[in-house]
Amino acid sequence: MGEEYLKPPPFDLKGCHEDSTPGQPLVFVLSPGSDPMAALMSFADSAKASVQQISLGQGQGKFAEEMISEGRKTGAWVVL
Repeated sequence: MGEEYLKPPPFDLKGCHEDSTPGQPLVFVLSPGSDPMAALMSFADSAKASVQQISLGQGQGKFAEEMISEGRKTGAWVVL
């Protein structure tokens, strides 16, 4: 079928953000070894967005839910 079906297109965070809405979250499906945080934080800085982040683990679900609820009210971005 050709090379275009074998190689993923370059990731365009700005384009993804423009296609999203406040009620439609961006979900990143990561491959082993990938880490989009530097690009995300740089983009958030250029967009003047407030970012909250939390590593999910035992007992963190309640805090994550609170962050999401607050983010919905204030427009902050939440990274889980």
